[in-house]
Amino acid sequence: MQPISQNSNNSDKLVTELLEIMKQLRDKDNGCPWDKQQTFETISKYTIEEAYEVVEAINNKDWENLNEELGDLLLQVVYHSQIAHELGMFEFHEVVKNISTKMISRHPHIFGNKNKKQSLEQQIKDWEEIKDIEKKKKTNNKGYLLDNIPKALPALIRAEKLQKKAAEVKFDWVETREVLDKINEESSELINSIENLNQAEIEEELGDILFTIVNLSRKLKVDPEKALNRTNEKFRYRLNGIEDELIKLGKSFKEIDPDLLETLWEAQKN
Repeated sequence: MQPISQNSNNSDKLVTELLEIMKQLRDKDNGCPWDKQQTFETISKYTIEEAYEVVEAINNKDWENLNEELGDLLLQVVYHSQIAHELGMFEFHEVVKNISTKMISRHPHIFGNKNKKQSLEQQIKDWEEIKDIEKKKKTNNKGYLLDNIPKALPALIRAEKLQKKAAEVKFDWVETREVLDKINEESSELINSIENLNQAEIEEELGDILFTIVNLSRKLKVDPEKALNRTNEKFRYRLNGIEDELIKLGKSFKEIDPDLLETLWEAQKN
């Protein structure tokens, strides 16, 4: 094993090389025509895509691909940092320094004087309290309870975070049965909207049902994102199975009647 200092030096060189590569790609005169035209806004969608590809590699336990995807995600951090540097905002090293400072601040049970043997629940509570204090310092005012939940999050994840934050101040259902009753109530309201052919109300009521179902997931201690992804994969697997059967029959989806499609679907379920 190499000495820590040598490993550190090698890491510094690799990071410096990556920063230099991005600098050259963004060079106004000799840079890549595509790269030098990008902005925070145009790159953001790729940042999200790379984050999801990291998660997919983890879910697939594809560790070799995880190595590559983490590199792609790191490139996004370098990309945004280079754009910020060009605009005179901040540099990559400031990003690294800030996250290091934040991690130390948010782990007083490791780097401070707090009890290192405190429970996981207490550590999570401390994390959220420190996080809220940091946010309030940045805005110089108290702000609303839900202000710190990013609007750019996927709707399902954001709904869960909004509900968890509300639950912290006891704005929550006590019993799971109450959530189920609420789902029935919202379903009735959706049916009325459909019967009235009111598209705006249909969208609103459907949103209410989805929001309440996320609440039900939380009460049942089920990750709604994980549950839905599992169902997505189950649906994909079953439809692929139907397609395999159709290939054996020498047919396509367009060539079969609904009754046969239903029969094939039930066969896949079984």
